[in-house]
Amino acid sequence: MWSILVWTGALVVIFITHWVYSWRNPKCNGKLPPGSMGLPLIGETLQFFSPNTSSDIPPFIKERMQRYGPVFRTSLVGRPVIISTDPDLNYFIFQQEGQLFQSWYPDTFTEIFGKQNVGSLHGFMYKYLKNLVLNLFGPENIKEELLPQVEQFAQKNLHLWSSLDSVELKEAFATMIFDLTANKLISYDSTKSRDNLRESFVAFIQGLISFPLDIPGTAYHKCLQGRKRAMKLLKEMLHERRAMLEKRKGRGDFFDYVLEELAKEGTILTEAIALDLMFVLLFASFETTSLALTLALKLLSDNPSVLNELTEEHEKILSSRENVDAGVTWKEYKSMTYTFQVINETVRLANIVPGIFRKSLREIQFKGYTIPTGWAVMVCPPAVHLNPAKYNDPIAFNPKRWEGMELNRATKNFMAFGGGMRFCVGTDFTKVQMAIFLHCLVTKYRWTTIKGGDIVRTPGLAFPNGYHVRISETHK
Repeated sequence: MWSILVWTGALVVIFITHWVYSWRNPKCNGKLPPGSMGLPLIGETLQFFSPNTSSDIPPFIKERMQRYGPVFRTSLVGRPVIISTDPDLNYFIFQQEGQLFQSWYPDTFTEIFGKQNVGSLHGFMYKYLKNLVLNLFGPENIKEELLPQVEQFAQKNLHLWSSLDSVELKEAFATMIFDLTANKLISYDSTKSRDNLRESFVAFIQGLISFPLDIPGTAYHKCLQGRKRAMKLLKEMLHERRAMLEKRKGRGDFFDYVLEELAKEGTILTEAIALDLMFVLLFASFETTSLALTLALKLLSDNPSVLNELTEEHEKILSSRENVDAGVTWKEYKSMTYTFQVINETVRLANIVPGIFRKSLREIQFKGYTIPTGWAVMVCPPAVHLNPAKYNDPIAFNPKRWEGMELNRATKNFMAFGGGMRFCVGTDFTKVQMAIFLHCLVTKYRWTTIKGGDIVRTPGLAFPNGYHVRISETHK
């Protein structure tokens, strides 16, 4: 009896030892990049999500860069991942989209954003959805329709906020941008709707960058519940709109456009894909831009000389007008040279997207290392944007570093809006929102910090204590 137990125990120990060894030393036909796979199953997920207050390259990344070099391996949420901080490899990955690499995100992200979200689709279907979105967020529609509406929303909200003793900027920006985007997408009006769509997204956001443990009480569970509520509301709205389609004349919003596509014979668009697209657009448009604007105001508060130069540029625009109260023209918007430098510098430091994921479609050789077929690869924008070899004093807020540079696409050293064929389709809309809001703010208002403004990264950008300011109207 004892001999059986001893043999069983020995076999268990051998099995576990072999399993741990195999986990720590993945099979590869060539030479894997150096690194550690961490604990079995968990990998280094806990370290990756560990909060930090650094303005520099995230400690998780920086420590491994110093130990292993610019390309290293790890394991996150149960998957082997190669992390790249190498500009050449990053560029190669973006250029080989659809050939050697394809867009990929962990299963947890797929659960959150939907199995048929635009980030998980490839080839013709992705291009089709991208063109669909450009009907709303493309340059022509921004110029003719969205720019004046962005200005209207900015003016209305600034006037409201100036009557309050304190404004928490991240929440205020998120609400303003959500209302604008939801209005353009689905004609949603929070003041008239029986359902609060925004509340579902708040629950969703709180667990988006969290450890993927789906049990009641965890942030991740709350995140999934928020998605379910938001998707239920969007589905109900879509069905209501379809029922009244014949009564509506012309195309009023993006929902109408989607319904037209769904009604076409032989369409490749499905209701599930359309709803996932709506969900991603609503989230991406307001959450990322609201974080960037909040950081912009904090950086301007901390750098009065930059704020003065920004204000001078916009006051010059006003002084050149025949009617000072006229709205911003497209020509005026395109003339905001220093403003675009401020925006570029803000998003460089913000690093709102801490990682861009791809998956290798076949075995790839790069600088002596092998990327095995099916492995995930994470491009790390913070390591690129805070690289002292490319940016002098990289953690300093210095818009002048962009002087004479016009960025319409990603480069090896700047990828705040992604890169390659998946360069963010909402980039122009984001820049318009930031530039027009800053114009309305610095020409008619001033603000003072009351409390908050502390930054934590987990690994995404967050303001755990908010950023509370008092906004006052100037009288000129």
